[in-house]
Amino acid sequence: MDSMVIDVRFPGGKKVLADFGDVVLATDQPVTSGGEGSAPQPSQMFFGAVAACSGYYALAFCQNRSIDTTGLSLSVRCQPDERTKLVGTVEMELTLPEGFPEKYREAIVRAVEACWVKKHFEHPPLFSVRTR
Repeated sequence: MDSMVIDVRFPGGKKVLADFGDVVLATDQPVTSGGEGSAPQPSQMFFGAVAACSGYYALAFCQNRSIDTTGLSLSVRCQPDERTKLVGTVEMELTLPEGFPEKYREAIVRAVEACWVKKHFEHPPLFSVRTR
């Protein structure tokens, strides 16, 4: 993996843009927090990345085996931990396409569990913040 650079901009209000060069990811805060509710909150994007990555692994698993993906879906539910007020449990439910081969049922679960974003929970990066 090459180094990733993300430049963050503040276009006004509670909006924050994360610029990846070719693509910009927009976030906002809900109206109840002073934003416009025009985009997901950063915290939603965080777990949205886990969901999208996990979904990609399920999709790639099927595509690599020429399995029809019609009906394939993934639902991710983030349950709060009342003590910490952070997400305490992430539950994923994978709906397999009709006719999905039984012999691959456990393997597709392992594929989803191998999500690159999710792996960062198991091996968290070190963070540093400095000013200039």
